[in-house]
Amino acid sequence: MKWTRVWLSLCTTIIVAVSLAGHARAAPYVPDEMSGYAIGGHDPVAYFIDGRPRKGKPSHEFLWGGVVWIFVNKGNMEAFKDAPNVYAPLFAGCDAFSLSEGYATEGNPLVFAFVQGRLLFFFSDVNRFLFLSEHDELMQRARKNAGKTGCAANRPN
Repeated sequence: MKWTRVWLSLCTTIIVAVSLAGHARAAPYVPDEMSGYAIGGHDPVAYFIDGRPRKGKPSHEFLWGGVVWIFVNKGNMEAFKDAPNVYAPLFAGCDAFSLSEGYATEGNPLVFAFVQGRLLFFFSDVNRFLFLSEHDELMQRARKNAGKTGCAANRPN
């Protein structure tokens, strides 16, 4: 199991490093290139309510953290307005496993988990598996690296 983890981690690190060479995060929540919305147009509150990602509607949008967020309904939008740091993904949507390894990779809104009551995104299912296998230790490491990599752990209200 240990060698499998090391091998998977090494492969993921190499692939991500090569594909993202020269890319830096300019803002804590970077809008999706296709939709222009935070977290690819998914409603951050829906992860908590429905347990899955759901696309928001442009009729329910709110500007926070320098980017527009959209929601499934007005209730979800109001819940987010009242407590954005509760619902927004931790680490500004960066992959939690990559952060624990010391570098930033954009998380995929479709590959997520809840750890310590917080929504986390991951670049891949492999990264999600590796992170969850040792989530307490890796969460501490990810928190330490978040500021250094441009993946702010929290944004002010």
